[in-house]
Amino acid sequence: MLYGILIYITIYKKYGVSMTEEERYKIISEDYADILNKYNENPDFLRRYGEGITNLLINRQYAVLFVPIARFTERAVLDFLYAAIPTLYGLTSKASLDASGITMLRTIPTLNLRGEGTLVGIVDTGIDYTNPVFRYTDGSTKIAALWDQTIDSGNYPEGLFYGTEFSREQIDEALNSDEPLSIVNSTDENGHGTMLAGIAAGFESPANDFYGVASLAELVVVKLKPAKAYLRNFFRIPQDAVCYQENDIMTGVTYLIRTARRLGKPIAICIALGSSFSSHDGTDYLSDFLTIQGTEVGNAIVISAGNEGNSKRHYSGVIDPQQGYDTVELNVGENDKGFTMELWGSAVSIYSMDILSPSGEYIPRITGGLEGHRVITFLYETTIITIDYQLNEVHSGNPIFLLRFQNAAPGIWRFRVYARVDIEVNFNIWLPMGDFISNNTYFVRPDPFTTVLQPGNAVVPICVTAYNDANQSRYPQASNGFTSLNRVVPDFAAPGVNVIAPTLTKEFAPFSGTGVAAAHATGVAAMLLEWGILGSSLPRMNTLTIKLLLIRGAKRLPREEYPNQNWGYGILDVYNTFQVIRGSL
Repeated sequence: MLYGILIYITIYKKYGVSMTEEERYKIISEDYADILNKYNENPDFLRRYGEGITNLLINRQYAVLFVPIARFTERAVLDFLYAAIPTLYGLTSKASLDASGITMLRTIPTLNLRGEGTLVGIVDTGIDYTNPVFRYTDGSTKIAALWDQTIDSGNYPEGLFYGTEFSREQIDEALNSDEPLSIVNSTDENGHGTMLAGIAAGFESPANDFYGVASLAELVVVKLKPAKAYLRNFFRIPQDAVCYQENDIMTGVTYLIRTARRLGKPIAICIALGSSFSSHDGTDYLSDFLTIQGTEVGNAIVISAGNEGNSKRHYSGVIDPQQGYDTVELNVGENDKGFTMELWGSAVSIYSMDILSPSGEYIPRITGGLEGHRVITFLYETTIITIDYQLNEVHSGNPIFLLRFQNAAPGIWRFRVYARVDIEVNFNIWLPMGDFISNNTYFVRPDPFTTVLQPGNAVVPICVTAYNDANQSRYPQASNGFTSLNRVVPDFAAPGVNVIAPTLTKEFAPFSGTGVAAAHATGVAAMLLEWGILGSSLPRMNTLTIKLLLIRGAKRLPREEYPNQNWGYGILDVYNTFQVIRGSL
C-alpha cells in the first residue's frame, strides 16, 4: 500500500492531474482513445508513449490516458495490452419486501430500518428526477447529487473534467419550476437507472403496491456517457446496443464515494452492468478497483450476476493429452456479421487452434507464441477474423486468444483447440453478453456455468442472482457460478422476478433480471449501514462485513447443497441475519 501511495505522489507531482480545461475535450472526443493504466504496474507509461497523451487520475491506483486515435489500431492489444483497453459493459435487467424478511424485521421497533441517514448510489442510465418516488412528501428531492456524464459544461465534478454535476438545490429549483428540464436538463432515456433507483430507495406508494427497500435513503446518481465509437468498432458491438466503458464506470464510482465522504454518510452502490469480456476470475481492472473500494469503511458495493445462464454463450473445453485437442462448434446467426469471442486457457499450457468455416475452408493451426497479431481471410467467404494472442495476460497470467469477426458467414464454424502439455488442461470461451450479440449465435455444446459477468466475479463486492419469491424458483436466465478459479459466486439470491418498479411514464410495472435483484440487495445494504455505522453497532462496517452477515443469514432450500453454482449460499433473508447476530451476542 505504501509503495502504491508513493507511486501516486510521484506521478501526481510530475504530471499533476495533467488534464486542463483546454484538454478536457479529449475525454469525449472521438479523436482520442481511452487507455486504462494502473500506476503500480506501469508507472512509466507516459514516458514510453511520448507526447500527446493526457492523464486523468481516477484515484491513487488508476488513471485514464487519452491517446491520439491514430495510435489505436487493430494491433491495440499488442501495443497497449489487453487489460488496458476499456472493457464494454451492458445492462443486466429487462412483492419483494416480505420475501427478504424486511417486513418482519421492521416489526421490531429498534430494527425499523429504512436507510435513513445513508446514501444509495446508482451508476447507470440516469434517473427521472421528476418521478414522485424520488421526492419527499413536501415535494423536495431525495437526490443529494447527480452527475450526468453526457452533458458537456464547465460545471463538472472537481478533478473529473467532464459531464455536468447537479446539486440538490438545483434539482429542487427545477422541481418547483414549470419547465424543470430548463434548469436540470438530465433525463433517463432508457429507464433502467430509474427502475434500479426506485427499487433500492424509492419513496413508498402503497396505492400502487410499490415499496422501495431503503425508502428513507437519499440517492446519488451517475448517468454514464455512451461508449466511444472507436471502441464499439474494435469490439464489434452493434450500434443500437446500450454500451458503456469501463473507465466511465470507474470514474462514476469514484464520484459516488467522494460525494458520500463530502456529505459524511455511508453509501450502498448498485452496479447492474456486466461484461463477458474477461477471464471471469475477478482480476480485471474494474473488479480490482471495486474490491479496493469495497474494503473502505462505509462503502457497500453490490453487483448483479448477469442474465447469461441460458444464452449458450459459454463453452468449457477439456484437452486430453492423448488426443491433444478439443473440438468447438459455434453456430453463427444470419445477422451477427461482427462480434468478438475470447478463449482463455490454463497458465500451464501453450494453446493453438485451427479453423473450419461453414463452407469447408480450412485454416491450419494458428500458434500465437509469446504474443501475436494475425488477420485471417478466406478464399470463398468475405469473413475476416482478427486474432490477438497473449501467452500470459498481465492479470490472470493465463493465455488469451481474442478473435474479432467481421462479415461472419452464417452457419457452423469449427475450432479445434490444441494444448502443448502432457497433462489434462481446460479452457473457456465466452461470447458477448446481452444485446451485444443475437440469440442466434451460440455454442452447439454450451456450458451454462461460469457465466457470471464481470465485475460480479470480484473478490470483495456482493454478487447477487435473482429468484422468483412467488414460487421460490430461480430466475431461469440468471448467470451461474462459480468463477473460473472456482471461487463461490453468486453470494446469494434476491427477489428479481416481476418486481414492481417505477417507469418513465411515472407509472409502475413488473421488472425481472439480476439487475433488479442487485437493486433490492443494495437497499438492504443501506439498511445494514444505517444499523451498523449510524447506529454504532458495527462502526467499521464495509462491503465484506455486510456480505458475510447476509451469507450467514441466508435461507437454504431443502434438497440443495450449499454453496452451489445457482444460488450461492442461499436466499437473502435480512430478518434471519439479525436472528443470527442476536444468537452470537
